[in-house]
Amino acid sequence: MILILLGAAGSALIALNSGNRSDFVAISADSLAPGHKLEAKDLSRGDLAGATGGLIPWSEASKYLGRYTTTWLYKDQFVTPENFTKDGQQPIPAGAALVGISLEAGRAPSDGLEVGDIVSITRVPTANQDGTAAVTLVKAAQVTSSAGAITDSKTNANSSLNVTVLVPSDQITTVGAAAASKSLMLAKLAPGTKTDVERNGGAN
Repeated sequence: MILILLGAAGSALIALNSGNRSDFVAISADSLAPGHKLEAKDLSRGDLAGATGGLIPWSEASKYLGRYTTTWLYKDQFVTPENFTKDGQQPIPAGAALVGISLEAGRAPSDGLEVGDIVSITRVPTANQDGTAAVTLVKAAQVTSSAGAITDSKTNANSSLNVTVLVPSDQITTVGAAAASKSLMLAKLAPGTKTDVERNGGAN
């Protein structure tokens, strides 16, 4: 009798929890890089219960088709609106380019950089260029992707912060070469700072 009652209670609890589950948008592809144009085949439906605030409901999935990813996304990952560009916004405006930069300790804020942060990009002298003056290459650029950290949170060992920034196309070679030689320093600017490259029809 006790086993029967416990079984009935368990079934009731499962049924109750099942009733609280909802369908949300997840990623079906193995991975999607920043700047990928979203297609229906890239998405799958996943159900979740509990705290799901901020996730995109499956009923709104079609609204995001044709938009572009702003970060790396991976299979079975549930997504939020911040993972995609706004409606009608292009990932790379005309006259601009996305450049990847790997930064070590002393080259970026110790607490890291996040997508949407505005930074200045400065080329600083390397060890064998002490007499060379620092040069600001981009006064204000937007961070479009960020991964890693200056310091590993578990071991406190020095690590690398990898970011992608939106820069004017006439600075592609200069910024890219400085990034390859690891002679760049990024400083975080105030939110709302006007960037050198404007996005979404003139809106940063």
